[in-house]
Amino acid sequence: MYQAAHNTRMKNQHTGGIALILGAAVLWGTTGTAQSFAPLALSSYWVGASRLLVSGVFFLSWILLTDYSACTKERLKTMPWPLILSAALSMATYNLTFFAGVRATSVGIGTAVALGTSPLWAGILQAVWFRELPTTSWWVAVSIALSGLLITTYASFDIAITSSVIGIGLCLLSGLSYAAYALLTKELVYRVSATVSTAWVFSCAAIFAAPAAFFLAGTPVFNSSDLAVVLWLGVIATGIAYLLFSKGIRFVSSATGVALALAEPIAAVVLAMVVIGERPGTIPLTGMVIVFIGLCLIVRAELKAAEGAKKI
Repeated sequence: MYQAAHNTRMKNQHTGGIALILGAAVLWGTTGTAQSFAPLALSSYWVGASRLLVSGVFFLSWILLTDYSACTKERLKTMPWPLILSAALSMATYNLTFFAGVRATSVGIGTAVALGTSPLWAGILQAVWFRELPTTSWWVAVSIALSGLLITTYASFDIAITSSVIGIGLCLLSGLSYAAYALLTKELVYRVSATVSTAWVFSCAAIFAAPAAFFLAGTPVFNSSDLAVVLWLGVIATGIAYLLFSKGIRFVSSATGVALALAEPIAAVVLAMVVIGERPGTIPLTGMVIVFIGLCLIVRAELKAAEGAKKI
C-alpha cells in the first residue's frame, strides 16, 4: 500500500511538473502579442538585458516579502554560487543572443533555430552531464514536434535561405545557452528553493547582461511603449514564467523540460488569433497540430520513462 501511494505521488509530481512548464511556455508565448501592441524601438541587446533587470527586481522583491532570510549574510554564504553564476551566465547569454539573432534573421527562422535546437542540445547535454540518454521514443517525439515547427515557420514567414550567418549562429548559441540553463537549474532546485534560486540567478544574469548590452549597443533610450512592453516581458513572460519553469523542472528530466518549451509557438499562434485577430492558413495550422502531437508524445515518453525508473 505504501509503495502504491508513493508511486501515485511520484506520478502526480511528474504530471504537475509538466503542467508548470507548459504554463511557463504559454506565458513565453505572450511575447509576440505584447510587442504587436507596442513594437520595441530598443536595441535587441537592451531588450534582453532589460527584461532580466525587471525580472531581477521582481524576484528580489518577492523573496524580500516571502523569505527575507534568503538575503541574510548567513544564508548567502551557503548558496551554491558556482551553479548560480553559471546558470546566470547561461540565461544572460540566451537573452542577448536570442533577441539579436531574431533581428538579424527574422522572427520565423530565428525562433525556429533557437527553439528547435534547444531540445537537441538538452538531450546531448543531459547524456554528457547526467549520463542519462533520453529514450528513443523521446527523440522520435521531439523530431515530430520539430517537423511541425518547421512546417509552421516556413509557411508563415518569407524566409530566405541566405539568412544572416551571424544571426543563425546567435540563434544556435541561444538554444545551447537555454539548454545549459535548464540543466543547471535542475541541479539548483535540489539545493535551494525554486524562488530563491531563480531570484539570484536572474539578478546575477542582469548584472552580466547590462554591461554587455551597453558595450554592444550603447546607452538605451526608452519611450513609453518600450517601457510597458519591457515591464510585461520582465514580470510576466520572464519572472512568473521562469518561476513556474524552475518549480516544474525538478520533477521532469532537463531534456523534457526544454522540449516542452515547444508549446510556446502554439500559445503564440492561439493568442494572435484570439487577441489580434490573425487568421493563419491551413499549412501553419497543420504544423501547429503536428507540434501538439509531438508534445503529447514527449509527455507520454517522459511519464513512461519515469514509470520505468520507479520499477528499477
